[in-house]
Amino acid sequence: MSDTTEQKKGGWFQRLKAGLSRSSSKLGDGITGIFTKRKLDDAALEELEELLITADLGVTTAAKLTANLAKTRFDKEVDPREVREALAADITRILEPVAKPLTIDPAQKPTVVLVVGVNGSGKTTTIGKLATHYVREGLKVRLAAGDTFRAAAIEQLKIWGERAGCPVVAGNQGADAAGLAFTAVEQAKAAGDDLLLIDTAGRLHNKAELMAELQKIARVMKKVEPSAPHHVVLVLDATTGQNALSQIGTFKELVDITGLVVTKLDGSARGGVLVALAEKFGLPVHVVGVGEGAEDFRPFTARDFARALVGLEQAK
Repeated sequence: MSDTTEQKKGGWFQRLKAGLSRSSSKLGDGITGIFTKRKLDDAALEELEELLITADLGVTTAAKLTANLAKTRFDKEVDPREVREALAADITRILEPVAKPLTIDPAQKPTVVLVVGVNGSGKTTTIGKLATHYVREGLKVRLAAGDTFRAAAIEQLKIWGERAGCPVVAGNQGADAAGLAFTAVEQAKAAGDDLLLIDTAGRLHNKAELMAELQKIARVMKKVEPSAPHHVVLVLDATTGQNALSQIGTFKELVDITGLVVTKLDGSARGGVLVALAEKFGLPVHVVGVGEGAEDFRPFTARDFARALVGLEQAK
């Protein structure tokens, strides 16, 4: 997802910053409260660590960030901006290894992407927005409504398909999801599609059943395309905070997760959870969502995210 002009880049950063404003005002105000005319002593470090934990950066990350700050600035007077800049630099270093866009291999037609996540995480909307983007990029995209348990998910995906101008493979509610995925891969291959995005159910309350279904989908599509799925992307809702970490743990038991999409970062003060996810799992973060529109959904850039999170302007 490339932006051609600085103006567009600036526009996206402002949207990102606005989307993260609840998180950044919590962190920024907290840092100002702790470090106005004060030395970086043990008490200040403890307060900062608590603040980072309440902002959902996670216990391990919070301890690491405060320890780094203490290394260079302990017992010195620091101002809030200096602390923010230091935190942004450290957070950037944590996030850089995971900031990786979703790669669509032109030699592999179609690139098959299985999209997983709990119901309500924004899976279907994510598929619709990805489809919209890749169609604009000139790719031939097909969608498959593999969440066959929810009639609403099937209808929602059809609407996104119409908007994006791409075909949707759908069955009736209760249809066999694996059979539908098989048909979708077959049709995508026959049509020479570049990308196939497959929605899946997200009923975590009956984990064994869901695991069996996801594994069956992966097994059945291999009959048509042995290398599929090429990506298994987990969609996480940032408003769930630390619960997002346990969702990754659960889904990693069910399927081989290759990357993440983090949605609804504008919906809470829990944007810091993305840093905790990067620190704990090191999975690629392909895209972040900070609003309802397709333009509020972009590839994840470590430095911009880190600076927006602590309330700083975009780096020159």
